[in-house]
Amino acid sequence: MYLTFFNGSWSEGNTPLFGAMDHSVWLGSSVFDGARSLRGHMPDLRLHLQRVITSSERLGLVCPLSVDEMEKLVREGVAKFPADAELYIRPLVFGTDGLLVPVPDKSAFALTLFDAPMPAFTGFSACLTALRRPDPSMAPTDAKASALYANTSKAIREAQQRGYDNAVVCDNAGNVAEFASANLFLVTPEGKVVTPVANGTFLSGITRARVIALLAKEGIVVEERSVRPEELETAIEIFNTGNYGKVTPCIRYEARSLPVGPIATLAFQRYMAFSDSE
Repeated sequence: MYLTFFNGSWSEGNTPLFGAMDHSVWLGSSVFDGARSLRGHMPDLRLHLQRVITSSERLGLVCPLSVDEMEKLVREGVAKFPADAELYIRPLVFGTDGLLVPVPDKSAFALTLFDAPMPAFTGFSACLTALRRPDPSMAPTDAKASALYANTSKAIREAQQRGYDNAVVCDNAGNVAEFASANLFLVTPEGKVVTPVANGTFLSGITRARVIALLAKEGIVVEERSVRPEELETAIEIFNTGNYGKVTPCIRYEARSLPVGPIATLAFQRYMAFSDSE
């Protein structure tokens, strides 16, 4: 089920939003964010809503709604679903006018809620791609910009053609940035938990930050540093963090099988407990 708020009202289905001349359609001026409602619990909702405002500003757009106004709409929309629904929450801001540069005060807003059951905690496979994340001098990497996802799609499509679910993408210096669609964590043979340092080539995710904080409460320090691709070849655990699955283990990297390890399991359990408390 899809439910979309646009132009002052809710509608079901894939609601039409754009015109053929809208700036966002032909020149890519749109940003979005992703949050979750899990049986009525909405972890870090306001952080996600604030980020869509920040992303808008960085693309020269203006989000027409405040965090409070968006939150009110989200809660109104979630109430239209069954109490046990697991939903994806997607606010979208897009440019409607302008030639090369979008006209800021012509930015439009839509909020879509849709059924998206949490994936089973069984894991995914991944391989290394030769594609690179752009650095901040090349693209609006400080925004959750829709235009960046063409690269994401290409990396995942390549991985799927090789028989994997996702791809590990490096930055322009050849260091690991993240998975194509989520942030990356690994556990070294010495038992250290590591995640690539946020260097501007990828979004340092809200779920990533929450997991780091939750692990810290368990006495587990996550090292944020540069990670070389070869470190993944010896890691005893690899997992991701992101809005869709929150914490998901990587159970095959290239030709090597990996267990669903204790750190990923702990991170998932603590995150879901946090979600239930929200």
